[in-house]
Amino acid sequence: MPLVRIDVNQGRSAEELATLSKVIHDAILAEYGIPERDYFHILTEHPQGQIFAQDAGLGFERSSGVVMIQIFTQGGRSQEAKQSLFAAIAERLIGIGVAGEDVFVGYVENAPGDWSFGFGRAQYVTGELAVPAK
Repeated sequence: MPLVRIDVNQGRSAEELATLSKVIHDAILAEYGIPERDYFHILTEHPQGQIFAQDAGLGFERSSGVVMIQIFTQGGRSQEAKQSLFAAIAERLIGIGVAGEDVFVGYVENAPGDWSFGFGRAQYVTGELAVPAK
């Protein structure tokens, strides 16, 4: 059950924003085999000048079309699985016109007890939800 935050600069249409979210979700579905309804995305638009994504020494610059993605999910997946996910996300975003250098992903792992889906209970701990397979 990943929680995905997507931050972009203002200027995309509502349809473009929905498509960004959907292609990222589709990549996660394909790579991790999660249930389709495990769709928890927060998409935030920022005025120009509020996202800073400079070159980290890799020799390329990002444009104002940068898509900053944070994925919060339970730990335990291999580095290969993560790299495959990163590649799938980039490939799908490139397919809708986002430049490869404008795809930035941060990946944060946690444990089953770090989630509450409502009512102030940690449903993975209480047994109300089964802990997802890796």
